[in-house]
Amino acid sequence: MKSVLFLLICFLATSNYVAAQDHFDFGEWGEWGVSLGYGQSIDHIDIYRAGFLKQLNAKWIESKTGYARGYFELSYNRWESGREDVNAVAFSPVFQYVFYAGNATWYPYIEAGVGVACLDDYTINDRNLSSNLLFEDRAGGGIRTKNVDISLRYMHYSNAGLKEPNDGIDILIGTLAWYF
Repeated sequence: MKSVLFLLICFLATSNYVAAQDHFDFGEWGEWGVSLGYGQSIDHIDIYRAGFLKQLNAKWIESKTGYARGYFELSYNRWESGREDVNAVAFSPVFQYVFYAGNATWYPYIEAGVGVACLDDYTINDRNLSSNLLFEDRAGGGIRTKNVDISLRYMHYSNAGLKEPNDGIDILIGTLAWYF
């Protein structure tokens, strides 16, 4: 419920801003950004996330439909389950495919990436992740307008079977980012 409320607030906060924008290309705005996110795992672990973003200044596979581009994200993550908390720092390269939209004021995209995360504890809510170093997998989508970005992602953290047990954790997270 919290994640739905968070996404609704993000949508309402940006909808008037989005409606007032002119045509743009992502290159017109800064390549650096900050992000805030909230999500929850299937077993009700709350996830809070704050990140720094570095957009790559390149377009690949450009066509009439859109183009591919990428960014790097360095983030701080806090996982809270009520009885245990975990802090993590993660670094991920992320690839996006940005679709050209007919109205040219907002651009939908899909994204995917695999990064690494370093946790201060590898147990939470009876889950044993077996390692303080995990892989961070993500897939999602969002909408970007000039310097504001709103997204919804599925994220998975695990040690990729390098050590047992490997309970892993699956998260659905909404994120609001601002580029400057």
